[in-house]
Amino acid sequence: MRLTPDMRGSRLVALGFLGGFAAGLVLWSREQHARRRDLFNARPMRRFAALSYLRGQRTPETASLLRDYILWEKRADFKRRARRLLDRVERQLA
Repeated sequence: MRLTPDMRGSRLVALGFLGGFAAGLVLWSREQHARRRDLFNARPMRRFAALSYLRGQRTPETASLLRDYILWEKRADFKRRARRLLDRVERQLA
C-alpha cells in the first residue's frame, strides 16, 4: 500500500504527539523526584515548597516520608506544618 501525502502528514503528527507525550512523562517524573528530595534540603524555602507539593500527594509513601521529615526537621514551624499534613494524609488513607 502506498502512502499518500495526507497519510504521511498524519503519521508525522501522531509520532510528534507521542514523542512529546513521552518526553513530558519523563520530565514530570524527574520533577516529582526533585520535589521529594527538596524536603531534606538545607534551604528553608525549598523545604517549604516541598511540603506544599506533598500536600497534593496523599499516598502511603508520602506518609512515611513525612514521618522521617518530622524527625529530621529542626524548625518548629515546619514541623507543625508537616505534622498537620501527615494527619490529613493518614485520615484520608484510613
